[in-house]
Amino acid sequence: MEALHVYDTTLRDGAQQEGLNLSVSDKLAIAGLLDELGVDFIEGGWPGANPKDTEFFERAGRELTLRHATLAAFGATRRAGSCAADDPLVAALLEAGAPVVCLVAKSHVRHVEEALRTSLEENLEMIRDTVSHLVAQGRRVFLDAEHFFEGWHLDRDYALTVVRTAHAAGAEVVVLCDTNGGMLPHQVEQVVADVLAQTGARVGAHCHNDTGCAAANSVAAVRAGATHVQGTVNGYGERTGNADLVTVAANLQFKLGLPAIDPDAFRQAMPIAHAISEITNVPAYSRQPYVGASAFAHKAGLHASALKVDPDLYQHMEPALVGNGMRTLVSDMAGRASVELKAREAGLDVSARPDVVAGVLAEVKALELQGWTFDAADASVELMLRRALEPGSTDYFDIESWRVITESARGGEAASEATVKLRADGRRTVATGEGNGPVNALDHALRQAIAVAYPEIEKFELIDFKVRILDASHGSDAVTRVLIETSDGETSWNTIGVAANIIEASWRALVDGLVHGLVRQGVPIR
Repeated sequence: MEALHVYDTTLRDGAQQEGLNLSVSDKLAIAGLLDELGVDFIEGGWPGANPKDTEFFERAGRELTLRHATLAAFGATRRAGSCAADDPLVAALLEAGAPVVCLVAKSHVRHVEEALRTSLEENLEMIRDTVSHLVAQGRRVFLDAEHFFEGWHLDRDYALTVVRTAHAAGAEVVVLCDTNGGMLPHQVEQVVADVLAQTGARVGAHCHNDTGCAAANSVAAVRAGATHVQGTVNGYGERTGNADLVTVAANLQFKLGLPAIDPDAFRQAMPIAHAISEITNVPAYSRQPYVGASAFAHKAGLHASALKVDPDLYQHMEPALVGNGMRTLVSDMAGRASVELKAREAGLDVSARPDVVAGVLAEVKALELQGWTFDAADASVELMLRRALEPGSTDYFDIESWRVITESARGGEAASEATVKLRADGRRTVATGEGNGPVNALDHALRQAIAVAYPEIEKFELIDFKVRILDASHGSDAVTRVLIETSDGETSWNTIGVAANIIEASWRALVDGLVHGLVRQGVPIR
């Protein structure tokens, strides 16, 4: 088998996702992370057709140092009735300076005749002319055969002719694209096997996820003989997205034993995927395979009992291989084993304290009956364990009082002001903070009050805030649950607050978020 290509198109195809908008600086930062991940090719965009992508390639030449990956420029075959050597968009591909050019071409007869509005023979000549011209200029050329699977079903002979033409002209890989994302794995296997048998070309796969099968289709293509897979980190892309490249590469490497990504680089998969989520401003999906926060999380008491004996009993692989870790979720479904495992994760020894385990378990069950949900708030559970095991161990400050006022002057925008009084490091502090809402104002005031004693909190940032009304039938006096996610720039943690007053619920979650951050940083109580 030829060496497997792992080709990333996050910066081009992934950027077509609704609501995702990357600056040139964003794209350069993501490219650096993709190189750390160990992908073989990074598709930077379409120079000449998009000013932002043209600038990306200009800056990449000066600012981007790739240690593993090769940069690829995306473009199209020349226009009908012209010559590749005279086509300005083809020239822009050469000017971009990328060692690899990935051309998109039509392989579906209706697309040729109705979208391109040219003849089937002219489409073949466009492919032949453009590929051979770029190869003659010293570029490695890959060809994306758009709508290939549907085109193969409509007119197999023509689809195969497209592959033969590109291959004969010098295309290193012909990538079969499931552009509409409508295929199933058995269909992909059938088509890929036929193309390989009939053409002798090196074949790749580019799958979209409209049937929920993009990753499975990519694996099916490789099983049938493809040696090049395309996808995007976190499955970004238009409609339902592209094949998630980390999922595809992990399936190939850990399930089929194929060398897709360097093992040391793969151990950074989860932090890299989450770092890219921060840049794109698209929240990481907790249930994402391999690298999601919940990918190796266990909630049921029965599972926890078995995991305590041997983690492999309820896990399909070692989480550390992709930079993830096992998590035990403590909830009203938990038993003693769940609490013990959670304590072990936090580095706490409760083996000689069955009273602590029983007490925390009882407290969790009682609070969940009132609307708390600890499986989504690991940090709150850890604080509960620490307080039960060693009272006072999280008492970084003593709250005297807090209040918040929201007002709108003369019908203008509402603004909030909060005052917090507390004692820390033997001193009483009164701090006032302003914000665009009551929680923002409380956050500012609390940070000001604590910062003198604990300057470490400067690196903590509230990155997510979720509110849920638990008993909506009660109207405006319903009980409210607030979940807050806090980050130190490298990792994040979740805390919870529940109260009849939404501000009180937010305050509880906010305080626990900062306290847990101090514990996490190993800051001593002053």
